[in-house]
Amino acid sequence: MHVNAKKVAFLGLLLAVTMVLTLLGGYFEPSTLFFMAAAAFCTGIAVRECGLYLGLGFFIAGVLLGLILAPNKLYIITYGAMSLYIYLRELAFEQIARVKALKHRTAVFWVVRYVLFNLMFLPILFGMPKLIYPGDLSPALMAAMALGGQIVLLVYDKAYEYFHITIWNKLRKQLKLL
Repeated sequence: MHVNAKKVAFLGLLLAVTMVLTLLGGYFEPSTLFFMAAAAFCTGIAVRECGLYLGLGFFIAGVLLGLILAPNKLYIITYGAMSLYIYLRELAFEQIARVKALKHRTAVFWVVRYVLFNLMFLPILFGMPKLIYPGDLSPALMAAMALGGQIVLLVYDKAYEYFHITIWNKLRKQLKLL
């Protein structure tokens, strides 16, 4: 397999940015989710710019390097889950785009995204609730958190789309990448 040196250099710099964002999330507690989301968006950049295989390598490298560097390992689990969702979202987009006979692709893509998210979020919420909330959770609070997770997914997804369409496309043109 021949890998372009320019892509490897780009992914190395992007990984450095990802680690800086991840570490900043550990130091600025009120903004932790913002920095973790921004770091996870870098996985989407890697997939879109370099393909699924190099994007997967970038995702794995980001999680492993984060486990080595970050003082708070729980933040790396959060980063890893957010990055995994972004990677699986991009993979689903590629697979849905390949099926030419599929009608209502946008609706299918939304359903796939919600299924992917819920396959990751709901087992954690119901199986390991102490990872999300340290106190006791009543069934009503669990239901509220499950519903809140769906709303958070919508906001996260819209932020990711906005980032790629608006911010990354402008940066990419200015940086004259790949």
